[in-house]
Amino acid sequence: MRIAMVSEHASPLAALGGADAGGQNVHVAALAAALVRRGHEVSVFTRRDARELPRRVGTPDGYDVVHVDAGPARHVPKDDLLPHMTDFSHFLAHDWSRTPPDVVHSHFWMSGLASVLAARRCRVPAVHTYHALGTVKRRHQGSQDTSPAQRIAVERLIGHEVDAIAATCDDEVRELLAMGLPRHKIAVVPCGVDTELFSPAGPVAGRTAPHRVVSVGRLVARKGFDDLIAALPLVPDTELVIAGGPPDLADDPEARRLRARAQALGVSGRVHLTGQLARADMPALLRSADVVACVPWYEPFGIVPLEAMACGVPVVASAVGGLTDTVVDGVTGVLTPPRDPRRLARALRSVLGEPSLGLACGMAGQDRVNALYTWDGIAARTEQGYLRTRANDDLAVTR
Repeated sequence: MRIAMVSEHASPLAALGGADAGGQNVHVAALAAALVRRGHEVSVFTRRDARELPRRVGTPDGYDVVHVDAGPARHVPKDDLLPHMTDFSHFLAHDWSRTPPDVVHSHFWMSGLASVLAARRCRVPAVHTYHALGTVKRRHQGSQDTSPAQRIAVERLIGHEVDAIAATCDDEVRELLAMGLPRHKIAVVPCGVDTELFSPAGPVAGRTAPHRVVSVGRLVARKGFDDLIAALPLVPDTELVIAGGPPDLADDPEARRLRARAQALGVSGRVHLTGQLARADMPALLRSADVVACVPWYEPFGIVPLEAMACGVPVVASAVGGLTDTVVDGVTGVLTPPRDPRRLARALRSVLGEPSLGLACGMAGQDRVNALYTWDGIAARTEQGYLRTRANDDLAVTR
């Protein structure tokens, strides 16, 4: 099949750890590569955010990245991109009118809007993955939600217009049904993990304390790093490594806030912020941990727990969103309520204090990843969704 993926703000070529670069970038890049391995032709359409970028560039994994002129050729926060989606959609419609893809797969709501408009004009079947929902963000962030006011209404429109929805977890399915979207369109297709890069075998980063907890993610409040720092006084002989954010943390306000919090709690010597870490260095850091902690206030899916599990490391995670699908409480790790440092500390001590439990959880986590979350397996499930969508589209045309 000729597959067009649309990821307006999350380029598969972007460096991870910045304000708008994270799990979606990984998802799009890995899924595109896995679909190429299955014999498909994949092009990823993303917004040009630098003048020097070529119109189309091939990647070592066999898919192409097409840079779309929509808005200024510089970084624009994703919440400010909506006015440029008309230009993005016009580009897609023009490109697809000349060489129509067999299926379009959009990622995130603004990509969905641009893709729905273009796919309708070109009569191409469309699949959508939300990655995150405005209803969830608004529920948790309230007045601090910076998304455009139209987001929820547009997400509902996209769900009605596309031919199929690839939800990443069961919690998302419940949210979509509450939005009034039809159940027959929705299938769960989770994110995956690169089990060649992330595995128990390989280099291990050095550490400076008897125990180590590692947490990875963008430096934003909702990721729960503050709660980990607040739990640390109750978890002795343990260092906390937080990986993510810009390369230089000196001027990062969230990094400064976290360091001040650690100082106030008397644990600054045990809290280490690395800043942006190359993806190739991430497995060694995860392997160095006794526990990988993923404790956001809310999380649409969360790839880091899978990467830790693939490395054979137990996970302590918030019982929210997709983490309740990937982390099996008492089997691959421990689930704990979000924003509760005392119970978080208890969960961390339960794993750190029982090496046999950590070992068993790590082994079970690796088995779970290999059974359910390899990218080749996820690509096969995605491909089946594409084929069903195309078959339904052909049936509708013949009628």
